[in-house]
Amino acid sequence: MMYNSKAIERLGIPAYNWWNEALHGVGRAGAATVFPQAIGLGATFDDDLAKRVATAISDEARASYNAAVAKGYRQQYSGLTFWTPNINIFRDPRWGRGQETYGEDPTLTGRLGVAFVQGLQGDDPQHLKTAACAKHFAVHSGPERLRHEFNAVATPQDLQETYLPAFHKLVDAKVEAVMCAYNATNGEPCCGNTYLLQDVLRKQWGFKGHIVSDCWALVDFYQGHKVVKTPAEAAALALERGVNLNCGSVYPSLPEAVQKGLTTEAKMDSSLAILLRTKFKLGLLDPQGSSPYDKLGPDVINSASHRALAREAAQKSIVLLKNNGVLPLRNDLPKYFVCGPNAANLDALLGNYYGVNPEMKTILEGLVGGVQPGSQMQYRQGAMLDRPNANTIDWVSATARTVDATFVVLGITGLLEGEEGESIASPTFGDRLDYNLPKNQIDFLKKLRENNKQPLIAIITGGSPMNLAEVHELADAVVLAWYPGQEGGNAVADVVFGKVSPSGKLPITFPKSLEQLPAYEDYRMAGRTYRYLAAEPMYPFGYGLSYAKFTYPSVKLASKRVAKNKPVDVTATITNTGKAEGEEVVQLYVTHAAKKGTQTPLYSLKNFRRVKLAPGASTTVKFTLTPDMLALVNDKGQSVAATGPVTVWVGGSLPSARSVALGASPAAKAVLTIK
Repeated sequence: MMYNSKAIERLGIPAYNWWNEALHGVGRAGAATVFPQAIGLGATFDDDLAKRVATAISDEARASYNAAVAKGYRQQYSGLTFWTPNINIFRDPRWGRGQETYGEDPTLTGRLGVAFVQGLQGDDPQHLKTAACAKHFAVHSGPERLRHEFNAVATPQDLQETYLPAFHKLVDAKVEAVMCAYNATNGEPCCGNTYLLQDVLRKQWGFKGHIVSDCWALVDFYQGHKVVKTPAEAAALALERGVNLNCGSVYPSLPEAVQKGLTTEAKMDSSLAILLRTKFKLGLLDPQGSSPYDKLGPDVINSASHRALAREAAQKSIVLLKNNGVLPLRNDLPKYFVCGPNAANLDALLGNYYGVNPEMKTILEGLVGGVQPGSQMQYRQGAMLDRPNANTIDWVSATARTVDATFVVLGITGLLEGEEGESIASPTFGDRLDYNLPKNQIDFLKKLRENNKQPLIAIITGGSPMNLAEVHELADAVVLAWYPGQEGGNAVADVVFGKVSPSGKLPITFPKSLEQLPAYEDYRMAGRTYRYLAAEPMYPFGYGLSYAKFTYPSVKLASKRVAKNKPVDVTATITNTGKAEGEEVVQLYVTHAAKKGTQTPLYSLKNFRRVKLAPGASTTVKFTLTPDMLALVNDKGQSVAATGPVTVWVGGSLPSARSVALGASPAAKAVLTIK
């Protein structure tokens, strides 16, 4: 029942380490294809792509496992149980681990999470390809520094409307494992939480897989949360509440807990049986060749098809935030200049929980490879990541004034945002309590713009919202690349030089400042995310520009009046009135009439679909709004059938005035009356 299970030779059971990572590629285990970070995959709004990415990852995982076992290696990060996906809601841009999620919306998170689980676990009726894990259950999104002692207080409405739906969808999709979080929720540590683990997960949802603690979370029972005094008491509490597997150091105290009458050996046996079922499904105790996945070999690792998929995923994740007409840029201009702290920075491709690859393409390398022979391209870093240059002699801004176009690659990396302990340049334990880009980067951009009328394209890396107001003002185009993975440089070049049209959409709101948000420690959804933020953001959820121009002339309802608890079909026509081919993410939102004294979302995303249109082409997209989609959650956490008027929106962004002001086409709308 420990993550580093020892061999039991008399029973023919080999050693097995349950701890493995595959957030955006097989992690920490040697060569692997590195896909865009999870937040970038969220920006694709593409569940088919997510499943294909996860399928490629599980192919490589099985191949790596097969090769390791053939050599007798059974070490950490070589197994088949992957602690991914992270389906927590990215409710606050300060959270350093928000990059691991699919964004702030439960519908988007649930759809992509289910697709990722399906790709990881495979479709063989008798065997799991790998075992996926939904984490961190539940109500977990910072602060990082306080996570071992923090109590997240969530209302019944926020639990059922925001924090739990994605987990429910993954359980329905038969995810094999659920990881309980470090923090407490509503007064009980998540790994000892009767309501979450017993009432909801096991009884209401019928979860049959295993529950694993976050690593050393059970130590927090007595060191952080102080709900017990000893490791034996912590072990007994976790076992009684349903934790089957301990990542950490507490479950070796279970025999002592039994001796003291805190739990029973029978409970240990029942808990162990659940773990053994996972091993049986994976074929870990079967003869070699019993599973169809035993045949996967090293040739699939970093294969040409996987590299192409990584490039496609990175292309679709890139969000064009501003374009005054300079993009797409010709790739045969006489002279280009590339600069900025992240242009040649491998960390800017990776994010966190990453694998490594022998053929990683930095943004500089991608841009160099994207220009035609005969054109010149120069590079100087010009600025540090987060501190002023020691040498103040400036060669860079003068060069920028002499070229035909300058690319400046700014933003942040995993050095500044991420998990407690990993972000070694962060003074705030991986969280971003300062919303701004490092001041030296803004100063650098101002120098580049000074007396320079040539195109200036800002490429931004990072995994969370940040204050890009000055970047938006100074640059002619702003390209958000996230942490784009091993093919990130090629994908950026594909977009800026027009090989593909950008199609990514923001999976999270970019507020203008942190002053627009409630306190970081406040887990109430009021005032948070696009669903409850009344203030005008810098960039809205769902927003992203294209080289194509998509218009939505109308949206039609199969019936303008329906009885409650009845579905209604919604159709919309989308036309590409631009001159370039492009893909559009068609987004369906609803707005219920607000009732006094209730917390009603301003907008709620209910469905989305990608469509590809040539110039002048049109297509009709049909959605069905089910009663579940139209229902509201009341303050008691109960789902209540909707009545009265509901505004139905279909468009390429959040249907807000800010979206249109930034260049998005207006959404089409219709009003549905529910009797």
